[in-house]
Amino acid sequence: MSTLWRVAEVIRGVPETESSRTIGLRVDGLNGNLAGQHIDIRLTADDGYTAVRSYSVATAGMDELLEITVDELANGEVSPYLVRDLMVGDQLEIRGPVGGWFVWLPTDPNPVQLIAGGSGIVPLMSMIRAHEASVNPSQFRLLYSLKSPEAGFYREELLTLNQGSPKLTVDYVYTRKVPEGWPMAPKRLTAETLLASILPADMAPDIFICGQTMFVETVTVWMVQAGYPAASIKTERFGGTGGTR
Repeated sequence: MSTLWRVAEVIRGVPETESSRTIGLRVDGLNGNLAGQHIDIRLTADDGYTAVRSYSVATAGMDELLEITVDELANGEVSPYLVRDLMVGDQLEIRGPVGGWFVWLPTDPNPVQLIAGGSGIVPLMSMIRAHEASVNPSQFRLLYSLKSPEAGFYREELLTLNQGSPKLTVDYVYTRKVPEGWPMAPKRLTAETLLASILPADMAPDIFICGQTMFVETVTVWMVQAGYPAASIKTERFGGTGGTR
């Protein structure tokens, strides 16, 4: 892990949704990142004012390239610039990659249950990509809770993997709007729906949960009450409330 600030060049910018964007960065001297880590980005205004925000890395590898996906916050100081104004060829100050706990390693033998709320998919996507690129045969399952289909990140990639990868199963819960032809109405995520859509406790999966604080806390409580050991559950959260809607 690097604690020094260094320069990253923007090499790619692709919209994910109407309010989010995936940004590709090249960082000279970067020796890759672990699946699940994050970086800090620092913006400095002309008057010297600085703002620092943390963003999960969506990719994992051993080279000088990484990607983040940024969801714009209406009153944000950093995210609107990254989503709307940042251009290919621009430079950013970054620190990291950071983190050694909320990570998945290709040497980990256990099955893995991933649970994402909204933009909480980003660090879990890095784990999915690292797993697909590895020879690790363990089973991965993702439960992705979204307000609507249009709010989903990495939609085409997840669809392709869900249909063609023997190592990944993807389940969705839509809380406000469902895709055309979806077999059920939108509904709030419940403990019953959760437990019907994840690997059973007797498989002893490693569990990674990421989303807004209330979502993460609620899902964690349900899983512990259902018999999943608290020690097997790793969480990462952001924002304030938000719940499971």
